[in-house]
Amino acid sequence: MSRLLLHICCAPCLCHPYRALSAENVDFTGFWYNPNIQPYQEYQARLQSVRDFAREHKMPAVFLDDYPLEQTLELLSRDRCQGCYRLRLEETARQAKAQGFQAFSSTLLFSIYQKHDLIRELGTEAGKKQGVEFFYRDFRTGWEEGRKLSMEQELYRQKYCGCIFSERDRYLKTKNLK
Repeated sequence: MSRLLLHICCAPCLCHPYRALSAENVDFTGFWYNPNIQPYQEYQARLQSVRDFAREHKMPAVFLDDYPLEQTLELLSRDRCQGCYRLRLEETARQAKAQGFQAFSSTLLFSIYQKHDLIRELGTEAGKKQGVEFFYRDFRTGWEEGRKLSMEQELYRQKYCGCIFSERDRYLKTKNLK
């Protein structure tokens, strides 16, 4: 693989993939596109954390700072996780093709809380559609290392996946445990 565009969901999920790909001398560029994150202040906090990480690590990065709230909420209300993954992976594949990358991947493959098989399936689909390879890697193997690195680097650590529904579920579950 010559060049890889790596979709970044958040800075903490970037730590291990960044380290692993760098150690393998993979030529990669980070890509921010996450219109699923709500509310807007949360979106801004995560975006700034990724910007800071990229600057500190001198990592090339592209930021598609687009926030189509109404369309995203409509999509997520119909097709929550699958729609969210598809939205971001398809845009990453489009950008990879348009910018001359040979492959793309996502830090979504790092989180033990994500639907890993679905991400792999949708990434492969998006790659075929755009004519660019989906680079699959199970980054979950570095879960503990990545968590430790994100804490050491004092990165902004969110408390839910990103969408307003995941925020609701996180806090309702906490409330129901009392």
